[in-house]
Amino acid sequence: MKKLKCAVIGTGYLGKFHAEKYASLPDCELVAVVDINEAAAKEVAEKHGATALTDYQSLLGEVDAVSIVVPTTLHHKVSRDFLNAGAHVLVEKPITVTVAEADELIVIAKAGNLIFQVGHLERFNPAVLGLDKEEKPLFIESHRLSPFNPRANDVSVVLDLMIHDIDIILALVDSEVERIDASGTAVLTQGTDIANARLLFKNGCVANVTASRISMKMERKMRMFRPSSYVSVDFQNRILTKHRTGKGEMFPGIPEIETEESVFESGDALLEEIKHFVNCIHTGDNPLVSGEAGKRALETAIAITRLLGDK
Repeated sequence: MKKLKCAVIGTGYLGKFHAEKYASLPDCELVAVVDINEAAAKEVAEKHGATALTDYQSLLGEVDAVSIVVPTTLHHKVSRDFLNAGAHVLVEKPITVTVAEADELIVIAKAGNLIFQVGHLERFNPAVLGLDKEEKPLFIESHRLSPFNPRANDVSVVLDLMIHDIDIILALVDSEVERIDASGTAVLTQGTDIANARLLFKNGCVANVTASRISMKMERKMRMFRPSSYVSVDFQNRILTKHRTGKGEMFPGIPEIETEESVFESGDALLEEIKHFVNCIHTGDNPLVSGEAGKRALETAIAITRLLGDK
């Protein structure tokens, strides 16, 4: 199999890990990393035997696939340039700033028969991958709480944290959102730092989603109630717990509850995400998190953000 010529655009906190994963894959050649900070680009490039660049334009038409790990405001421009040049694109979440920008990228990718994947990393959490998705949820509750980190305060907590759970919930429910209610407040930044949203879907499912970046502890959990089961997903500790009605009775006429807990070994979700991207390039399969999925998560996050009064 011919090696894919790959590049990473943006070598910040997350970009350097993207470079590391490509460099580790036998069917990929990390040919270049790009960052406007020349020293940062050189540090990553030297570690993996790649070329360091400060301008991605010279790579257009020269690489097969790229990870785009730049500020969200640049996602549309950089992704569009590489898609127009015939490269497959993995862009970090959120997909773009606006829905119109996302639509344009989706159209370009389809026209060029290119893989366009969005980096919603939690989809590759082993606890999420281990979740059976045939039984549709009736009610979902999620909490994504984090201590304050100045690195990601250029966007509201909805686009920073809540969007992870929005993406997963939309995939699980697989129904159109009928109504959204939301509340939140700014505490440490100019944008919303803690928020709650209630999503009502056309199929009757309700999702209650909370995100905070000013908590004293880290928590990433989702609980869902389904017709014959209750499921808890602990993203942080990779624990999947299923409670379902059994054949026996714990009281007359009341079925017993059977519990099954799966604890997954520490995996590498980013490596699995990039391996999936590369495999889709080879096979032509649709990615788990397509451009359409990324757009839908963005659309819902924007609707919540507007209700909160954020820009």
